[in-house]
Amino acid sequence: MPDLVQVEPIALLPTPAGCAVFLGDGHKAIVFYIDLAIGASINAALAGEAPPRPLTHDLFLLSMEAFGARISRAVIVSVENEIYFARLIMEAENEIMERKIVEIDARPSDCIALAVRARAPVFVVKDLWQRLDDMSGVLQDMRDKGMDLGQA
Repeated sequence: MPDLVQVEPIALLPTPAGCAVFLGDGHKAIVFYIDLAIGASINAALAGEAPPRPLTHDLFLLSMEAFGARISRAVIVSVENEIYFARLIMEAENEIMERKIVEIDARPSDCIALAVRARAPVFVVKDLWQRLDDMSGVLQDMRDKGMDLGQA
């Protein structure tokens, strides 16, 4: 997949309005903002915490698995007016249906929450990645100040 850059959540930071998610590839980091509850869901999954009852993302994955589907990857495809857009790519195969690949429009936050749980890779379209500001310095400054940046 030469037109994609593989990234992973490297920090999550609660903010007054939600949660800042830092994604990085080892050389660069980007940040975008998500709902606090989904940030907590991602953080819990990264920490390996199992909730006493399935949360929404857990329920979705369990339902997919019951039908022979799995998360293949998540791809952040664009940003418009500071709103990020992503696609969730799933593969399904079962006794009724031959292998099928399905691509669904989804929020990046949901894609990350599902990908982390499914241990599936997260990507950013290369052209988009190259246009986004590198926030590595900001992230390092936060770490130097001893800020709690989640489990990522």
